[in-house]
Amino acid sequence: MKNHSRFIHARRALIFWTLFIGLGAVLGALGMLIDPSGEAMGMDAMLPYFSVLPFSDILFCDLTFSGIALLIVNGLTNLTAAVLLFMKKRAGVVLGGIFGITLMLWICIQFYMFPPNFMSTIYFIFGFIQAATGYAAWIFLKQETYTVNISDYPGIGRDPRRLVVFFSRMGYVRRAAYEEADRTGAVLYEIKATERTEGTLGFLWCGRFGMHRWDMPIEDTIPDLTEYEHVTICTPVWVFSLCPPVRAFCRAAAGKIKTPDYIILHHTRGEYTNVSGEMDALLGTHGTVTRNIRCHTGVFRNAAKENPEHAKAK
Repeated sequence: MKNHSRFIHARRALIFWTLFIGLGAVLGALGMLIDPSGEAMGMDAMLPYFSVLPFSDILFCDLTFSGIALLIVNGLTNLTAAVLLFMKKRAGVVLGGIFGITLMLWICIQFYMFPPNFMSTIYFIFGFIQAATGYAAWIFLKQETYTVNISDYPGIGRDPRRLVVFFSRMGYVRRAAYEEADRTGAVLYEIKATERTEGTLGFLWCGRFGMHRWDMPIEDTIPDLTEYEHVTICTPVWVFSLCPPVRAFCRAAAGKIKTPDYIILHHTRGEYTNVSGEMDALLGTHGTVTRNIRCHTGVFRNAAKENPEHAKAK
């Protein structure tokens, strides 16, 4: 797991919610089972509202069935998810999110049965937060366990006249760059930012650079670009624009690249001609081909879509 892990923070938050909801449900269920009349907890006045449910005359004469249902649906389930999360099992992440949805559905039944009340509303919000935390933890886990091995691409470096340049924060652009270099035999050059890009703080810091369209400082290790006949630049899209470290590279590479083409990775279906156009303007040349790849948490949704001679279409 990475040093600055968003998954670890999300997992800890999900552990809190599963324990909070699970223990609360177990205690509530035990109270109902110990005193099915509900008098001890002041819940006896709620029993008439159960008459709107099917089989109310059989199942809801007292709180016994409700206690058993609460124990199973929201108590033992969440505690099981918490145990799995403590054991660092993927199933705990999935179940923790699912049981947040289960809680919301449980509260929806209460909305149907009872008049508007604070407890039902606040627990619906708790369920939503738990479900959102579970989803975030799952996404972060997929992102942070994504790996690309250069040994799987033996064709890289066969043709010293070609260069593939890339910046990759999560590893997705790295895969696209490796595949392109393996296909063409190109040499690889990785752009490395000097700013923090990993973890939650890195994500927010990168978003700040992306929103302001700033250059992000990069390591001063750029090779002599005039030695290459063709250069492929692989970049992610940040905040619907060119990735700031790649922007800094293009500015430093102005007038030095003979023939470029571009591979752009993003989450949407767009073609991002603004990104290829900005690279053209910074480099002082025209890219021959722009290929868009739609990628979501490491899954390449579609093959590279080519937009040849994009400069001529402007």
